[in-house]
Amino acid sequence: MKKQLTSLLLAVSLPLAAWSQRLDLSGQWRLALGDTPPSVVRNVATSLQSTFVTLPGTLDTNKKGRSIEKKDETTHLSRLFSYKGKAWYEREVVIPKAWKKQPLMLFLERTKPSWLYIDGVLIDSCNNISTPHRYAVPPLNPGRHVIRLLVDNASGVPEQLYGSSHAYTEDTQTNWNGVIGEMYLEVSAKRLDVGDDDFQQQNISLTSHLSPLTINGRHFYADGHRVFLRGKHDACVWPLTGHCPMDVASWRHYFSTCQDYGINHVRFHSWCPPEAAFRAADELGIYLQPELPFWGDFNAKDSVLMTFLHKEGVNILREYAHHPSFAMFALGNELWGSVDEMARFVRDFRQLAPHVLFTFGSNYYLGYQGVKPGMDYFTTCRVGGEAWGTYDTHTRGSFSYADAQTGGLLNTEYPNALQTLNAGCSRSSVPVISHETGQFQTYPDFDEIGKYTGVLYPYNMEVFRARLDSAGMLDQTKAFHRASGAWSLQLYKADIELDLRTDGMDGFQLLDLQDYPGQGSAYVGILDAFMDSKGLCTPRQWRQWCNDVVPLALLPGYTYTAGQRQTLPLKVANYSGRSLAGKTLHWVLGNEEDILTIPDGIGLLDVGTITVELPRVTTGTRLTMALLIEGTEYVNTYPVWVYPQDVPLNQEGIIVTRTMSDEIGKKLEAGARVLWMPDTTELPGKTVGPLFQTDYWNYRMFKTICENNKKPVSPGTMGILTKPDHALFGSFPTEEHTNWQWFPVIRHSHPLVLDNLPRQYRPIVQVIDNIERNHRLGLVCEFAVGSGRLLVCMSDLECAAEYPEGRQFYHSVLQYMRSEQFRPQFHTSYAALMQALRADVKEGPLKELNNISQY
Repeated sequence: MKKQLTSLLLAVSLPLAAWSQRLDLSGQWRLALGDTPPSVVRNVATSLQSTFVTLPGTLDTNKKGRSIEKKDETTHLSRLFSYKGKAWYEREVVIPKAWKKQPLMLFLERTKPSWLYIDGVLIDSCNNISTPHRYAVPPLNPGRHVIRLLVDNASGVPEQLYGSSHAYTEDTQTNWNGVIGEMYLEVSAKRLDVGDDDFQQQNISLTSHLSPLTINGRHFYADGHRVFLRGKHDACVWPLTGHCPMDVASWRHYFSTCQDYGINHVRFHSWCPPEAAFRAADELGIYLQPELPFWGDFNAKDSVLMTFLHKEGVNILREYAHHPSFAMFALGNELWGSVDEMARFVRDFRQLAPHVLFTFGSNYYLGYQGVKPGMDYFTTCRVGGEAWGTYDTHTRGSFSYADAQTGGLLNTEYPNALQTLNAGCSRSSVPVISHETGQFQTYPDFDEIGKYTGVLYPYNMEVFRARLDSAGMLDQTKAFHRASGAWSLQLYKADIELDLRTDGMDGFQLLDLQDYPGQGSAYVGILDAFMDSKGLCTPRQWRQWCNDVVPLALLPGYTYTAGQRQTLPLKVANYSGRSLAGKTLHWVLGNEEDILTIPDGIGLLDVGTITVELPRVTTGTRLTMALLIEGTEYVNTYPVWVYPQDVPLNQEGIIVTRTMSDEIGKKLEAGARVLWMPDTTELPGKTVGPLFQTDYWNYRMFKTICENNKKPVSPGTMGILTKPDHALFGSFPTEEHTNWQWFPVIRHSHPLVLDNLPRQYRPIVQVIDNIERNHRLGLVCEFAVGSGRLLVCMSDLECAAEYPEGRQFYHSVLQYMRSEQFRPQFHTSYAALMQALRADVKEGPLKELNNISQY
């Protein structure tokens, strides 16, 4: 009984004893801003200005610093309060008698370069930005003492970091000043410290399984089975605080959202998350790739930069690499410079954490240098160089016009669900991860503005909204958002499935599941900057093609003719870690359906081939092909369009012309029906080029890059907005947004600038312009001209008609024009119309927006 009582008392007293060893430093601190330090403390009440702030926190969250004056910023969100320089924080503490003669440690979980003073005496300084600041404090006499912190967000780190790391950049996290996370003073004890040589590898079972035990040295494995990384990029986008959260609950919510959308991997672009992120990822089973806080020139001659980055890497590994989620590590983003120096860093880091997989840098040298010795895996957009206009080194489907002719495979090649990226992946001797996959823009939803109730405000969105209003299209905001978003969703599906069909691919890192509000404002996510839904799809819909198991139909195209027989391979990408042997894959297309048995195995499985006969339709028809693995949630669908054979192109009663002459104008005003398909010489300077996919990343930034590199500039558009119930589509069923059947029509088009027409005019098929330029663009327009009726089609339908879908569209246009439904509501004269269409187009100049990743 005595022993039991002693044990009980000991158990009760331990928490109290442990608590008494630590003094929480959160709460109110006095604040002074400026370069000149306060005098040595004599009167605590007056030693600093009587301004108080709450720590943990930043000057932004405390509304201190310079209040915003510039409200026309469009390249990123705006800080309502900002400050760059030295900030002095001071408070009193009372040292208990029990701490007499005890060495102490002061802990700041995350801050900027700091200097610690106790009672006016400098103790030490620290410039860690990825890991905590731990200060060894000599024993303090019991009683009152003054702690003073100097935090400087303007010096103390290499100059490149302020614009070249998501630990600092104003594009996302912002260069805040303050202390976030835990902060305390405690009695020092033997503990794992960044300077401690007895670093212990703990709980690394998950990451050790990701090390090579592989079939051919080119794939990831875990628990004996192949792993496919379905990743997203993280650039520290937290609009309410301007900094990342430091608590497990917030990170648990973040990673849970990722998992809802099928994501099992997160890459932290040029920064490292805090302890709470690793804990949450451990709990939920998310693989993480932190990076050194840098992108740009990895210059071996820059000793200041190299010393700092090496120190940061050592600290990161010693602080966090024991976590199971810490699976991979990169030296930064899109690096160039000394490959030998990169190799040295990796050799050093591997000695500290041999269970972690290393790469030189995400997309280093933009992939042109290929794989180098020392790289465990290769995160890249291409493997080695290429001839301009070819795509056989590519490891993703979309590019900017600066990096690939006409923006890569998805914008250039005839739409299909058959292509792979095996040609590029086969050039690598290590696992390949597709770098920053996607980057398809969505027109912003300005209702999002109301969600910015914290330290950052979207003046960029207010400027874009005002521009759209000035262009006379503010009423179309929701439609632009909806149509561009629906199309970007299909593009993401295509790009992800391109990776899944590639047996030599081991994963992708999206850019992004969420919007990136910086670098010119890149609304490339299916979620907004808050990781909230934009209403474009549900998580279940997204998981059709982004999941641990995805049924795949290998379609040579999405369009077919009536009665056509087609043999289609079916596959299942199974990276669930468990066999699906014996389960059935049920497929349905129109009135045809059947089941196939899924074979044993993990990876990309061949399920078999099916032969289908497309229905003998008499008009254009849209079908859905569905694949379902019975007894599971795994389902995938594909749109399929079927058109009649031998579709007539009846031009009877219609004048079809490429050149509009005064003679045709007279006939038009006298009552003729005219189809005008202008070529590019008819209206010089009044058209933009053809773009099938939505514009890549951000028009302004890549316009600058293309012009500087003497490459063609992207047309900059974001898909079409149609009126599906319009009579013109009587034989060509369509949604309001671009889909795969529009490829030949759009690729042979040059949309017309309609800015000089009255504000209320809307074309039948409108092309959505980017947020920088805001042209009103028409692909198909109609006008009542005098007694006649004019339809202007800015696509060469003669060329488009070489494809069944192009011919069907041309047929539908002619059918509409011969009908009595062809009654344009916008009335004008021939002279007034020609004057408006041929008048100069006003276009405001765009300032350069450079990307330092272009070495």
